[in-house]
Amino acid sequence: MGKISIGTAPDSWGVWFADDPKQTPWTRFLDEVVAAGYTRIELGPYGYLPTDPVRLKAELDSRGLTITAGTTFEQLHRPDGWESTWRDVVKTAELTAAMGAKHLVVMPSMWRGDNGEIVEERSDHEGQTKHGRAVTELGRRLAEEFGLQTQYHPHADGHIDTQDTVERLLEETDATYVNLCLDTGHISYCGGDNLELIRKYPDRIGYLHLKQVDPKVLAEVDAEGLSVDEAVRRGVMCEPPNGVPELPPVLDALAALDHDLFAIVEQDMYPCPPDVPLPIAERTLAYLTALGGAVSS
Repeated sequence: MGKISIGTAPDSWGVWFADDPKQTPWTRFLDEVVAAGYTRIELGPYGYLPTDPVRLKAELDSRGLTITAGTTFEQLHRPDGWESTWRDVVKTAELTAAMGAKHLVVMPSMWRGDNGEIVEERSDHEGQTKHGRAVTELGRRLAEEFGLQTQYHPHADGHIDTQDTVERLLEETDATYVNLCLDTGHISYCGGDNLELIRKYPDRIGYLHLKQVDPKVLAEVDAEGLSVDEAVRRGVMCEPPNGVPELPPVLDALAALDHDLFAIVEQDMYPCPPDVPLPIAERTLAYLTALGGAVSS
């Protein structure tokens, strides 16, 4: 039976960008993470937390915090996407590895823009195959050069989003270098089945993002053809246990796997009032740890 270790991320404090006056300042984020009872975090967007490893390590150590992973995006479905992807990935990978973390969460670029417009065509079967080979190569280089395991994160309105695109990516990538960051909210948002993915690919579940979706808000944004960014502004990602998927059966299925996992709580909120995140973070951690089993803070 595996152990599920809970952490949180800047995303749950309304942080989407390296620098934005609407966001919680990074010092307040770190202090409130501790106040909420968490000891593990992700880096968030590169440049939000200090990028000097010595300074960042000191800030984390002074608060008893550790980094579980960095996060980044890729554009590898594009014929010319390797150079731009690697340029962005490498700086995050360097800082992630310097903090002693072992995971890099990689997300796809978007096919739909903030206003709901289609900005890129979806890949066909051949394009998905080429993309899978490129993601495997990215994972190989990250493993060999930085000692990081690539955990691929499907994303609503991204080129890997629906259940079929997730499964196709897993079929087209090498498990030695690429596994799945199972984001329970994004899978549900796109009509997927978290339990089915765990059942079909137990050895490919390498990392977790825990969130829930408000089905009423989701139905509204689907009916209006809105982007995920607008859906977030309307509160589509909601506080557990008020949405879907139901987390107890998902966590039970994950705990039954024979490997340990980091589970990072993410409740997409951008923008949000500065006093909103901390009480939610406290309640969410209390809820998750009260579930017992393999879940621990």
